Amino acid sequence: MFSNKLVAAFAVVAAVVTAASAAPADVSRPAILTPKAGDVWPVGSNQTISWDTSAIPANSRNQTGLILLGFLEDGSDNEHLDTQNPLAVGFPILAGSINISVPVVTLRDDYIVVLFGDSGNFSPKFTIAA
Repeated sequence: MFSNKLVAAFAVVAAVVTAASAAPADVSRPAILTPKAGDVWPVGSNQTISWDTSAIPANSRNQTGLILLGFLEDGSDNEHLDTQNPLAVGFPILAGSINISVPVVTLRDDYIVVLFGDSGNFSPKFTIAA
């Protein structure tokens, strides 16, 4: 009976070690530098979204990016991402920035942009105004 418990315990440990080693080793979440918290973007204006490329691992350097606009209401984890109208798509993640035209959207003060490469990272809240 003791040996059955020992075998079972060993099997659990082996499964955990196997799962941990199968996880992706280098997931990159580049910090978004702009927009900054409190920035105001007028509808129709040209703006630059920028991110830190210094910690992007070698296996992610050929990734292309996608940037979506969303909003984050206080007390909610829902990012309300506009997946139908990306702000930018197909750019090199190592570019570190991209220029976009601010779309005509509902005016709010809790917008975010989300950068996807091999992971996703979102900006601080900012405003889109008239």
